[in-house]
Amino acid sequence: MQPSPSKPKNKARIAAYRGGHRAEALAALFLQLKLYRIIARRHKTPVGEIDLIAERFGTTVFVEVKARRTAARQAETLEAVNTSRITRAADYWLARNPAKADTDMRFDVIFLAPWRWPRHVINAFDAS
Repeated sequence: MQPSPSKPKNKARIAAYRGGHRAEALAALFLQLKLYRIIARRHKTPVGEIDLIAERFGTTVFVEVKARRTAARQAETLEAVNTSRITRAADYWLARNPAKADTDMRFDVIFLAPWRWPRHVINAFDAS
């Protein structure tokens, strides 16, 4: 049987893939400690992937997780977040979950760097 085309094949890509999973797990734990309820992790849609979907006080939160080697690169990473992909994926998710369509929603970003506290940017960008 052929390996899945979406799975990484070389050692560097495998390490990055696993690092992404660890970062998303850490971000989910961080959010849970802040009283968020995790609805979905790594939610894949035909138009893109959402790292975390969470809920807190009736607000649906779509979270992009960015792990970097240094905290100094976080500002330029925020500018590089593919907001159109995330908003399209969020619209797709909301269409499939009509009960959440009438709730407030926002887009957050969590930055992770070694030996630093996670940096949670609430309402990091506008969906429009």
